[in-house]
Amino acid sequence: MRNKIIKYIIFLGIILFALKSCLIVDKYSAPKLENNNKMDARISITPKPPFETIYKDGVDYMIARGDVGKFGGEFHTSAIGEGPKTFNPWESKDATSSMLGGMMFDGLVTTDPYTGDVIPKLAKSLQVSQNNKEYTLTLRRGLKWSDGKPITADDVVFTWNTIILGGFGNTSTRDNLYIIGKLPTVTKIDNYTVKFTTPVVFAPFLRQLGAPIGPKHILEPITKKGKMAFSSFWGVSTKPSSFVVSGPFKIKQYTPAQRVTFVKNPNYYMADKNLQRLPYLDKYVVFIVGDLNNEVLKFEAGELDILSVRGNNAARFKALEKQGQYKLYNLGPDTSTTFMCFNLNDRKNEKGKYFVPLKKQKWFQDVNFRTAIDYAIDRNAMVSNVLYGVGAPLFTAESLSSLYLNKDLAKGHPKDTQKAKEFLKKSGFFYKNNQLYDKYGNKVEFELLTNAGNTERESVGVIIKQDLEEIGIKVNFKPIEFNSLVGKLLNSYDWDLAIIGLTGSPLDPHSGKTVWEPNGTMHFFNMKDPTPSAWEKSLATIFDNAAKVLDIEKRKKYYNEYQQIVYDQKPMLYLYSPVTIIAIRDKLGNIAPTPLGGTTHNIEEIYIK
Repeated sequence: MRNKIIKYIIFLGIILFALKSCLIVDKYSAPKLENNNKMDARISITPKPPFETIYKDGVDYMIARGDVGKFGGEFHTSAIGEGPKTFNPWESKDATSSMLGGMMFDGLVTTDPYTGDVIPKLAKSLQVSQNNKEYTLTLRRGLKWSDGKPITADDVVFTWNTIILGGFGNTSTRDNLYIIGKLPTVTKIDNYTVKFTTPVVFAPFLRQLGAPIGPKHILEPITKKGKMAFSSFWGVSTKPSSFVVSGPFKIKQYTPAQRVTFVKNPNYYMADKNLQRLPYLDKYVVFIVGDLNNEVLKFEAGELDILSVRGNNAARFKALEKQGQYKLYNLGPDTSTTFMCFNLNDRKNEKGKYFVPLKKQKWFQDVNFRTAIDYAIDRNAMVSNVLYGVGAPLFTAESLSSLYLNKDLAKGHPKDTQKAKEFLKKSGFFYKNNQLYDKYGNKVEFELLTNAGNTERESVGVIIKQDLEEIGIKVNFKPIEFNSLVGKLLNSYDWDLAIIGLTGSPLDPHSGKTVWEPNGTMHFFNMKDPTPSAWEKSLATIFDNAAKVLDIEKRKKYYNEYQQIVYDQKPMLYLYSPVTIIAIRDKLGNIAPTPLGGTTHNIEEIYIK
């Protein structure tokens, strides 16, 4: 009989699958498009049987679940912005870098894109002890790095003990592994077996085992040089020939601000049903497009095989679906969150000068001020005018697709300018010539940033600027290059407010712990050695307590509480949630998009017809 924690993970998958069959929020119904036709209903997901393992010629092959396809050809996709900051997946702090790094490195386990179950990947099997604190994973036999060296337990132990638990690169994974102030231990049993031990029952731990595994023979000499050397290793100027990978593809060429070209890893351990080694594709090309409009133009010109369709283009793309030789897929509410964040930092630089001027600190740290802005902004206008109705307002730290969504908070509230002014009055703000001043006589004016090229966020910034003018606040709206924005949020205190987004898991909020932990690497609204407020401390406690509970209903109570605190304190104001609509070329075979896995979760078996 499978033990309690495995049953828990399967239960999560079953519940998620049930939720995916109906929309979580009523107003998230399929959008009406031109001629009063509706977008196709959300795709129907039929779970596939478990992956089969077949041993042949010394290799435990992971057998693909799709049809046998054809070898050759290229797959063309895109990324918004100026390109990646790194190709080192353990260093990455942005979605583009993480996506590109993820093409090259696999983890011990992964999430089944159809059910949400945790399933083996580099590992062939996993066992959990009766006390739910020991996890024993057995690697597939015959695994090889792209340079031909064997992948063994030594690589796993090195990656976990030295890179992840040792705090190299982005420490978000390590931050999420702390429980009662302690980290798990990782020990080698033999060349194919590794045991992980957690100090207490740790419900989210299985999913943490999906962290990528690195080649010890390549990375150990770098880690011995220190953390700075590791952070710069496998950067964007690295020669492609130096990459040694375990995933389906490795970098062939990077042309800055233009494209990243991947070629297949000849040693990849997945095979089709005829035991032909995958992937089918010869190349996987990611075009770096400056903005959303350029992305659409590239798709229409036939340069891209896949496109995330925004609301303003949904009706047109639906009407041209047949002649354009593509199909639209409705994957339901986006799993990420988009929000406006306040800078609550109160630090000084080495010269004793505040990074955030003291008068602004008093505004941003005032919950009445933050609440006033919350009521002043018009989320319905964002959905109507920016998403063209293909989405819904967002009020919670969990996405509308989350299994743990606090549905009471998700209802939110309408724009209410009068109520906004009442909250401002409570903190002594007053008006003179329709301009807002604080109780010390300072004119209320600040800067709002977002990433240039994301025309959706740029349009939302304009709406917010206009909304806040109605309550007397002057907003200097400034889109800047994405990597510069990330640098400001994570490495600087020199900003006021920003519109940004975070990816997330609809299966478990624990992946967001690093955002809410006061010392977390993504706690950007109050970064680096903060003096945390009482509510920030309580968030850390809630996440710790929730992680120790296997019962899903008890965990929901904890995560409802965390969402309530964020809703009340408003360090971030959540804005909107689009419906994920994807256009995919008809020429692609084995296309099987899911809300959990997206469109390329099975990239190994996708082929050109």
